[in-house]
Amino acid sequence: MESAFPTAARLGLHVPLYSSLLLNALFLVHHFLSAPPAPSPLLSKANNGGGGGGALSWALRAAREAESVAKAGCSGHGRVFLDGIVGEDGRPGCECNTCFEGPDCSARTPDCTVDADRGDPMFLEPYWMRHAEASAVVVSGWHRMSYRATDGLFQSVELERCIRRLHRAVGNAVADDKQIVFATGSMQLINALVYALSPDSNSGSTANVVATTPYYPAYRTQIVLFDSREYKWAGNTSMWAKASGNSTTKEDVIEFVTSPNNPDALLHQPVVVGSSAILDHAYFWPHFTHIPAPSDADVMLFTTSKLSGHASSRFGWALIRDEKVAKRVNDYIMQNTMGVSRDTQLRMLAIFKTILANLHGKEDIFAFGHDVMRAKWRKLSAVVSRSRRISLQNIPPQYCTYFDKIRDPSPAYAWVKCEREEDSDCSDVLLKAKIITRSGVWNDASSRYTRISLIKSQDDFDLLLERITEFVDAELTAAGSNSM
Repeated sequence: MESAFPTAARLGLHVPLYSSLLLNALFLVHHFLSAPPAPSPLLSKANNGGGGGGALSWALRAAREAESVAKAGCSGHGRVFLDGIVGEDGRPGCECNTCFEGPDCSARTPDCTVDADRGDPMFLEPYWMRHAEASAVVVSGWHRMSYRATDGLFQSVELERCIRRLHRAVGNAVADDKQIVFATGSMQLINALVYALSPDSNSGSTANVVATTPYYPAYRTQIVLFDSREYKWAGNTSMWAKASGNSTTKEDVIEFVTSPNNPDALLHQPVVVGSSAILDHAYFWPHFTHIPAPSDADVMLFTTSKLSGHASSRFGWALIRDEKVAKRVNDYIMQNTMGVSRDTQLRMLAIFKTILANLHGKEDIFAFGHDVMRAKWRKLSAVVSRSRRISLQNIPPQYCTYFDKIRDPSPAYAWVKCEREEDSDCSDVLLKAKIITRSGVWNDASSRYTRISLIKSQDDFDLLLERITEFVDAELTAAGSNSM
């Protein structure tokens, strides 16, 4: 039976209905597309005193101050920091890079001497500026005020998990079967590990601490400074390497093995058979060296200063197989500093999470760092290759398990040798060329060697390259004049 309403009348009723449904759909689409992203689980659980529902309250001022300071460009040759010296305007001013000056760091210091001495890892600063949001941390005034942290521990459980994850992902160390002990930088671990590996004070024995030349000088200076009855500095490994001819036992020798080595960037293994070896892997990351295989030594130490560039945070850690040794190291840390700053651990947690989130992606810190350091090494090598007066260490391209390919060298330091007989003090030779370096004497090596740091800022490297080029050009000019 046909409807009593004509077709046109039925259509007239349907049009408003369809229009209403379409309008509602448009409202829903607009609502979801224009709504802000969902807050993180942490923000969504904010308590009543913290601006619940994910809204910011007390953190706003801190965030605004941090962003305001970060925007200051300083002409690209400096930075403004929240804790910088406050000027008459009530705001901190620019802190200029070496050889730059002025209120905005725009002026080049005339006839400036370049500082290529310090191992200040500023080459990674641009990476973290690109990851400002992911790596930022806002700390409340009441954050971790207690000496202890989670479950009464002095170490962040989450940070420890991140460290183990990073070692697994990078493949530079076996960490899952070892204890992790945090420290205030790897510098604190040097003496802590020697203490832990030394004979008990009641044994009457004294451990001999050694390293292979050229070695990191802090090993020697710390042992001499602390002047313990349980251990002493015994110099180069050469006199201990041969088992015959001396009466040492396994407990007698503690050997520091820096790999890659500081200053020459070469990979090393223990030399003294049967020694208690401490593997210093500060630079054993893919932006500085190839990773041939995971290190699985009994004792290894690492630091974020060379991993991420955060030297000022003073955070390091040791991987230790033996629980008794780990306990002694931890006891030392507790007696010395009562653990590591909880503020530092919080910042490092954000840094490690950012690194982990970008591994093998476009923003991989190791790919970024390797590209920067490789470019520096290529440019420096190209200039020095023209000289017969100075030379660099030879580092061949090698296969890296992390990148799964042959990688070009990208060392943290250039180990420079002065080739002329009359240039017996290489550091002084380069100082006359307005380049400050670190003499090989510090590394118990010949004064014919000196170390040039490549891990500082791009400004520092550009100025270094300028001075090295002037030095080599002057050599070639003099050689040309003498041949006439």
